[in-house]
Amino acid sequence: MKTMLTSLLLVITCSLQAQDKYTETMMKNISTLYQAKTIEDYQASVNAFERIASAEKGKFEPYYYSAFGNIMMAVREQAPDRKDSYLDLAARAVNKANALKPNDSEIVTLEGFVHMIRVTVDPQSRGQEYSAKAFTAFNKAVALDGENPRALALLGQMQLGTANFFGSDTSEACATTGKALEKFDSFKAAGNLSPRWGKAMAEGVKANCK
Repeated sequence: MKTMLTSLLLVITCSLQAQDKYTETMMKNISTLYQAKTIEDYQASVNAFERIASAEKGKFEPYYYSAFGNIMMAVREQAPDRKDSYLDLAARAVNKANALKPNDSEIVTLEGFVHMIRVTVDPQSRGQEYSAKAFTAFNKAVALDGENPRALALLGQMQLGTANFFGSDTSEACATTGKALEKFDSFKAAGNLSPRWGKAMAEGVKANCK
């Protein structure tokens, strides 16, 4: 009995140590990702998360941050074909994260983010299809968690872009963005690996509001 108890405690201790190592490694790489400035910086972070994902196949977070990094590269890329390539990689990572943690507001927000950047590749030909997909994803993310500031921030950005494209009123976009900023101020991260990006984006949108 004593031997069994000792073995059980050893297994638990090893499991906790492995979990702590995973969290420590992820936190280090998330911090590096948030400090990235160039496509090369983001690519290095994405590579790191892909390596972690290969070793930790049951964890959704590496896929989440790999997707985010690829989206950020797409935002900075000017060539349409390369922009689409980054978004394809982001979409695959989002799908893998979603398979591990279905109906998660943060993951669905990234799904919408991919669609939103798809629009920018060619607004005239893609606007109708991908704007609809982006709005659907952002509204779903808000429905899943009304306290998620990133879902509201990107929804506001999408609303503003649509209003500007059609020359219509921007009050809805500004109200959504204002709500997002309120949520950022009161946001409490669920854990050390929870997303913390997005406030600067919302502030950028708010600056365009009267």
